Amino acid sequence: MTTLRFAKMFLFSAIFGISAFGLGALTVQPAMAQAFSAERQSIAEAAAADEALVAFYRDRDFAPVWTGPDDEARRSALVRALEKAGHHGLPVARYDLAGLRAAFAAATNPWMRGQADVMASRIFLRYARDVHGGFLDPARLIPDIFQDQPHRDPYALMAGLLETEPHRFMATLPPQSPGYNRLMRMKLSLEALARDGGYGPQVQATRLGPGDSGAAVIQLRNRLIRMGYLARAATAEYDARLQAAVVAFQVNNGLAADGVAGADTIAAVNTSVEDHWNAVVLAMERHRWLNDGKVHDRLIFVNLTDFHTRVIDNGEVSFITRSVIGAPDRQTPEFSDEMEHMVINPSWYVPRSIAQRSYIAGILEGGSNYMQLMSNGRVIDRSSVDMSQFSVASFPFDLRQPPGPNNALGTVKFMFPNRHAIYLHDTPEQHLMQRPVRAYSSGCIRLADPHDFAYHLLARQSDDPVGLFQGILASGQETYLHLDQHIPVHLTYWTAWVESDGHLQTRPDIYGRNAILSRAIMSLGVVMPEASS
Repeated sequence: MTTLRFAKMFLFSAIFGISAFGLGALTVQPAMAQAFSAERQSIAEAAAADEALVAFYRDRDFAPVWTGPDDEARRSALVRALEKAGHHGLPVARYDLAGLRAAFAAATNPWMRGQADVMASRIFLRYARDVHGGFLDPARLIPDIFQDQPHRDPYALMAGLLETEPHRFMATLPPQSPGYNRLMRMKLSLEALARDGGYGPQVQATRLGPGDSGAAVIQLRNRLIRMGYLARAATAEYDARLQAAVVAFQVNNGLAADGVAGADTIAAVNTSVEDHWNAVVLAMERHRWLNDGKVHDRLIFVNLTDFHTRVIDNGEVSFITRSVIGAPDRQTPEFSDEMEHMVINPSWYVPRSIAQRSYIAGILEGGSNYMQLMSNGRVIDRSSVDMSQFSVASFPFDLRQPPGPNNALGTVKFMFPNRHAIYLHDTPEQHLMQRPVRAYSSGCIRLADPHDFAYHLLARQSDDPVGLFQGILASGQETYLHLDQHIPVHLTYWTAWVESDGHLQTRPDIYGRNAILSRAIMSLGVVMPEASS
C-alpha cells in the first residue's frame, strides 16, 4: 500500500467514522465507490480540516449545497450578498468573490464541483460571521472592550441556509435595527458626496459669528449646505438662517449650541467626508457587536462618548439623563449585562485600588473618619488598631462608607453585577453634570437624574413608583429593591450614529479607542472608495 493511499484511507475513516483497518484492501471497494461519488469524495476531502463543515456535510451524506442542479438560488444569493458586502463596510477581499466565480465556472466535473462547493461554504460562513457579529476582534486590540460578539454557530448557519429561501436568509444576517440601516444609507450617501466634490473648501477662520461676512462665511455656508443643514443660498452674511444652521450642527456634534462658529465648531465643520465615512463604517461594526437577534422591549443604553444614559422602550428613547463616565486614566469599559436590582441608601465598599490611591494614607494619619474599617464583613473599632504598624501597601482592612448625604454613591445605585465592578449611581458631585465633557469618575456611571431614573424603571412594577422609592429612601436603611424584569444594559462607545431626521451625529473619540479600531479596519482594506474634503 502506498503512503498516499494509506493517508487517504485514514482520511476517509476519520470523515466517515469507519475503522481504517476494518476496510480491508482499498483496491476492493466498489460499494464505497457507489456510496460516495467523486463529487462527494471531493467534498469530504476539501472539508476535512474544518470540524463544523465536516459535521454538517456528513449529516447530509456529503451532498453538495451550492453546485447541485437545484442549487442555483443559493449560488445567486451568495454572489449577490458578496457583491453588496462593501455596502456594509466589510473587508470584501476576505470573501474572494472573483475566486468563487472562477471556481463555479471551472466546476465542470464532479471533483471540481466538490471543491467549489466547500469553497463556497467557507466563504459563506466567513461572510455570515462578519456581517452578523463583526469582523474585528476588539478585545485583542483594546483591553477595555469586553463585548461578547454574537457569532452564530457554523452548523446552525449552514442548516438555516438550507431551511430558508436563500435570498431572504442572507437578508436576515446583518443587524435589522433602524439605526444600522440609517448608518448604511449615510455611508452610501457620503460616497456619492465624495464623488461629487465632497463638502467643498474648508473654512479658513478661527471664529465666525452673527454680523460677519466674506469668504470664510461663504465657506462655512457651503459646507453646511453640503452637510444638509442649510438650503442653497447666495448670501455672504452670517445671518439668522446661518446661525440656526450652526446651532443645529453644534447640537448634532455634541458642541455648545451658542450659534457662534468658534474654534471647536469650525474644526468639526472642517471634518472631511472621508473621516465621517470612517466613523460611520466603525459605527456599523459596533452595531454588529450587539446584534444578538433578540427583541428587547426595554434596554438601558449608555453611550460613553455622548455622556448620556438612555432607556429604550420598543425602539424609542423613553428616558434620558446626563452622565459622568470614567476619567481617561480610569476608563469605563465596554460590555453588556443585565440590571437586576437597585440599592437605595447604599453603602460604598471602596475598591482596593481607589482605597490605596485616595484614602489609606489619610487613615494612617488619623483622618477620613467617615470610612469604616472592615474585616471579614465586620466593622473594626479604629481605637483598637495600631496604625503605625501599617503602610499603604500592607494595610489589612477593607473600607466602607455607610449610607449618608455625603456617600460617594449618593442615594441610590443600580446594579448589573459584573466582574468589572461597574454600575450606575447617584453622586453628591452633581455640579459636574453641567460640564460639556464629563469624564471624571473612577469608571462607574454617575447619573444627573438618578431618582427620576429609578421612578422610570419602577413604573413597570409599581402603581406608585415615587412613593415606593421615597418611602425606602426616608428610612435611611440600606435596602435592595429587585426589578421584576431584568433589563439589558449596554455600555457602548459610539462616536457616530444617524438620527431619524437623517443627520449624522458625531462625538469626540475621548479615549482614543476609535483611532485604534479604525487603523485595524483600514489595514484590512476597508477604505473609502473615493476621498474628498
